[in-house]
Amino acid sequence: MRWVRFDAGDGPRVGHLDDDEIQPVAAERLQDVIAGRGREAIGDRVPAAGLLAPLTPGKILAVGQNYLDHIREQGGEPPRLPVLFPKFPSSVIGPGEEIFWTDGLTEQVDYEAELAVVIGRRATRVTESDALEHVFGYTGANDVTARDLQFGDGQWTRGKGLDRFLPLGPIVVEAAEVPDPQDLDVWCRVNGATVQSSSTREMVFSVARIIAFISDAITLEPGDVILTGTPDGVGYFREPQLFLAPGDEVEVEIGDFGVLANPVGAPVAARERVR
Repeated sequence: MRWVRFDAGDGPRVGHLDDDEIQPVAAERLQDVIAGRGREAIGDRVPAAGLLAPLTPGKILAVGQNYLDHIREQGGEPPRLPVLFPKFPSSVIGPGEEIFWTDGLTEQVDYEAELAVVIGRRATRVTESDALEHVFGYTGANDVTARDLQFGDGQWTRGKGLDRFLPLGPIVVEAAEVPDPQDLDVWCRVNGATVQSSSTREMVFSVARIIAFISDAITLEPGDVILTGTPDGVGYFREPQLFLAPGDEVEVEIGDFGVLANPVGAPVAARERVR
């Protein structure tokens, strides 16, 4: 099945896509569906509109430097082990929501189209051969990044973890419908122009390897999300460089999981310091 979260008028609801319409179900959160609760249909089908971020994850773990083509555009070498960093629930926004940031905080906001993995079963020290059995489904993500903060800080947490810097969605496709997560097309478009076009075949570490690696050290819980890296074409390494600005629109498309489109809004004024 293909799951969405949507604005039902009286609050968020969960449903599955059925002939381009949403069939609402009893569950109010995708985490309930993941746990096997509330899958029963309720009410009539509704138009596939008002889509929200499909879930607010408990943990978000991301992998850097995980596409060979992205490494080649930097003139680097593949890492020996997956490079991990966190993003946060406060970063998550849904389809159509604005990406924006605090005025004066950054001048180098970049896009990164990524396959996101939604965990379905608790995973602690799982083997690579068993890892995909712990996946509920897959969706699209945009790992928005403030490059000047990322490289200026000397570590990635602030540049990657800003509020509203993780558009997620629009559809979570159950793992049974994705026979091979290492054979999915990855696209990103800015203002209609294609800036990233690649495939998950370019990954250094497979989805299964990433899950096994993380679970050796960090228990993954149902509803956690893993971002699996981005291919070449990011704005920082283009000639000339391309950074997001107010009025832009960014679209991420992974396989046939739908288009995750987000406008870029104007920076907001910093609040006065509270003493």
